[in-house]
Amino acid sequence: MYKGLSITVVIPCLNEEQGIEQVLRRMPEFVDQVIVVDNGSTDRTAEVARSFGARVIREDVRGYGRSYKRGFSEATGDVIITLDGDHSYPPDAISYLLEAFLHLDADFLNASRFPVRDRRAMSFKHKFGNLVLSIAMSLLYFRWVRDSQSGMWVFRRRILEEMNLESDSMAFSEEIKIEALKNPRVRFQEISIQYSSRLGEIKLNPWRDGFYNLWFLLRKRFARRKRR
Repeated sequence: MYKGLSITVVIPCLNEEQGIEQVLRRMPEFVDQVIVVDNGSTDRTAEVARSFGARVIREDVRGYGRSYKRGFSEATGDVIITLDGDHSYPPDAISYLLEAFLHLDADFLNASRFPVRDRRAMSFKHKFGNLVLSIAMSLLYFRWVRDSQSGMWVFRRRILEEMNLESDSMAFSEEIKIEALKNPRVRFQEISIQYSSRLGEIKLNPWRDGFYNLWFLLRKRFARRKRR
């Protein structure tokens, strides 16, 4: 519990036994619920997560977005916080982000990785790709977003009811921000964090995922809205 709000942390994982241990060791004690979504790991990710008291949920259908949607469906906190299991996002920044979240009176707070202070954390190719995608999102939705691809967010669980989240892939990261941005009842804010080098194998395919995410941005922007 943090200042009267219950907190759930959701972490998608695929073969992250090295990183998840470091993430959970640094998890603040005030977090009420930690959900690790095991997306078909073949290593000891689930075993390590359980040993630190996390609730492990198995999601056999592969996909970053698929994992998050599964985790969100089990979350009970007033506020949901996300981060990756590879230790690239700082668990000890959660209190800092919550303070900013409350101070800014936000409903959705995006943790931007930029400017990247650790030169080893992100290659020039990844920086350039992120810049292109962030500029594209900003132009399409008329709101500057510094890091459209960030995987660390703080948001009120209740706003999920107003979101139409379709992507099961890496595009989920930009989609959830789009859904927050275009809803006039959701107060969107952004703040910088320290981003570090990941532990374990790299899952991202920069060219494939980059072009797909750009296509997804365009499709999402110009697709007809579905009636609920």
